[in-house]
Amino acid sequence: MVFRLITIDLREDAKRSDLIRSISDPEHPLTLEELNVVEQTKVKVDDDNGHVTVEFTPTIPHCSMATLIGLSIRVKLLRALPPRFKVDVIITPGTHTSESAINKQLADKERVAAALENNHLLEVVNRCLMPREP
Repeated sequence: MVFRLITIDLREDAKRSDLIRSISDPEHPLTLEELNVVEQTKVKVDDDNGHVTVEFTPTIPHCSMATLIGLSIRVKLLRALPPRFKVDVIITPGTHTSESAINKQLADKERVAAALENNHLLEVVNRCLMPREP
């Protein structure tokens, strides 16, 4: 996989996909990339073993939207990547007061599935994933 600013070239179809750079912040009219919540150096891909890890940095240490942001990143990757990939989304160490609890929630498949069964929460996530109008 070749990267260009949070972009992944998938070997399987040789097609470049912007995966997480365009995810919108749930509270601001900016993308996670524009807010420096996600950055290329914190996206790790092990193509041979089918594993992607994304570290994200909330804008403030007590950001109330951190779980929702992490969930949006995770959902975007799960929808976009081939099913052979395992996806881990974590908060950059030392950047949030509830880092451990949020990382635990984002790693729990059952909690993620349950969150996405909540229609309101799913609607918010889908809004974050919708492309912005120019």
